Amino acid sequence: MSQVNAASPYLSKPWIPTYAKGVRSEIPAIPYENIGALISTSAQRFAARTAFVTCLPNGMQGQVTFSEIEAYSNQFAAFLLKELQLQKGDRVAIQMPNCIAYPIALFGILKAGCVVVNVNPLYTDREMEHAFNDSGATVLVIIDMFADKLPRVLPKTGVKHVITVSLADFFPVPLKMLIKTLLKLKKQVPACTVPHLPFREALAAGQSRLSQTETAWARPGSQGQKTLSLPSVTLDDLAALQYTGGTTGVSKGAMLTHRNLLSNVYQILEFARTTIKTGEETIITALPLYHIFAFTVNCLSFFEEGATNILIPSPRPMSNLRKPFSKHQITWMTGVNTLFNALLNEPWFAQNPPKKMKMAIAGGAALLSSTADRWNKVVGTPVIEGYGLTETSPVLTFNPIGGKTKKDCIGVPMPSTDIRLVDDNGQDVAVGEPGEVIARGPQIMAGYWKRPEETAKTIKDGWLYTGDVAVMDPEGFFKIVDRKKDMILVSGFNVYPNEVEDCIAKHPDVVEVAVIGIPDGQSGEAVKAYVVPRTPGLTQDALRAHCKELLTAYKVPRVVEFRKELPKTPIGKILRKDLRAEFLSQQQQKNS
Repeated sequence: MSQVNAASPYLSKPWIPTYAKGVRSEIPAIPYENIGALISTSAQRFAARTAFVTCLPNGMQGQVTFSEIEAYSNQFAAFLLKELQLQKGDRVAIQMPNCIAYPIALFGILKAGCVVVNVNPLYTDREMEHAFNDSGATVLVIIDMFADKLPRVLPKTGVKHVITVSLADFFPVPLKMLIKTLLKLKKQVPACTVPHLPFREALAAGQSRLSQTETAWARPGSQGQKTLSLPSVTLDDLAALQYTGGTTGVSKGAMLTHRNLLSNVYQILEFARTTIKTGEETIITALPLYHIFAFTVNCLSFFEEGATNILIPSPRPMSNLRKPFSKHQITWMTGVNTLFNALLNEPWFAQNPPKKMKMAIAGGAALLSSTADRWNKVVGTPVIEGYGLTETSPVLTFNPIGGKTKKDCIGVPMPSTDIRLVDDNGQDVAVGEPGEVIARGPQIMAGYWKRPEETAKTIKDGWLYTGDVAVMDPEGFFKIVDRKKDMILVSGFNVYPNEVEDCIAKHPDVVEVAVIGIPDGQSGEAVKAYVVPRTPGLTQDALRAHCKELLTAYKVPRVVEFRKELPKTPIGKILRKDLRAEFLSQQQQKNS
């Protein structure tokens, strides 16, 4: 169990003095009873402003205003409640890339008091079956480009209703017809052979239901609009089942309440209050909205602030971002290290970086110092790192915006957040000593869906155990050393892959790198690096010599393997676990 002693360096919260002037150490009471209320109020405040833009690689785009988002999401809520007869707490899955239909469906589901189940559009049949069956979803909103999976998947699940979305939805009519023609010519939209309803028809059915009701939802700004009597949703009701990546076993649904998500929204905005300008910002969203990072930061937080959100359906290849950056004055962006690194390697971006960019926010994976330094040099504004998990809605720490920041750090705890570092016995470790990050705050999940045993292993005495190892300096800045499970033990010495990767990434001929531990008869484990080279002339000897200048001998990779690419998650996080599994499989084949 976690033990806090009187001498604990975390009790005094040494990080508070690092906050920017005017940033409060505790967030005030949440001003809304649920997320739907935030949506409707923001829609009223910024009614005529453009809320979301879907921008395609060729520059064609569709857009909707805040007031249109409010109307469409009300229609979808009415469709769910009146046409499908859903009840509060029913689960609705969303499976689509970034496009305007996503926030409309999301906001409609939340207004209806239902629970959002975010599903990766690239999931395999098996992964889809698990997400649908584990969550108990009965309704699926899916992009039509992946509808060919449904005949195989649906009979094995409890999904009863399918609503199909087109990437061309909400584009002007001439562009809509052109996009549909292009998609058809490229054979990117298979025929949907299961019973389904197009999204626009679902909205029309919802609008018909709205016109039949006389009871308005009593929120500011509802006058003059066709509205719907919505179920009573409290802050402690479930808002989303956000499935983890399944890196430690079967993918689990983190139960995020309206309070969890709204708390994190206001923690983020409290930190950004010195820099963000309400009703003036434009954020580019290349990370998928179904991922918790973009879900909370890009979609919810910036909607509350009246920002225009530029949605990128697919950021790969990087050239897909060229038109969006040239057509819009981007002031904020979020990303992971691989996204920032890839952009910097694009001549069109490096030679003409965004001129209005205030800040880039990094999360999801460690930000390498070489990437941060290059970004600051090329763009002229910082990329600042934060840290969090799906289970924490997600942000736990961030470098103070407008305050003191430090390189190679994940920053300091957010307002209303407590963090400690503990050893294997749950005892607080001293300043500068590595320990497991445990956290407490209003953004911590309610638990894992239908998994009380897993919840009990992760949340103990109100503290969430993250499985990440970090150190804290005297000013309260935290630095992630690595995942506990990724640590490499070389002759009894701890080697953290992040440190070795950061060293290798400093070599000018390295594009990307991943480091794992491999079995070794003499030292127990040895360090192996997988490297994507910039030039074909890069050699293992040259890289090892580079590492020997920066690392002690036992941390230097024993083996370097060159690759054309590295396995990644949909948000661009390099998958060390896949490389480990591949290596072990190869060894088994050699030994058999």
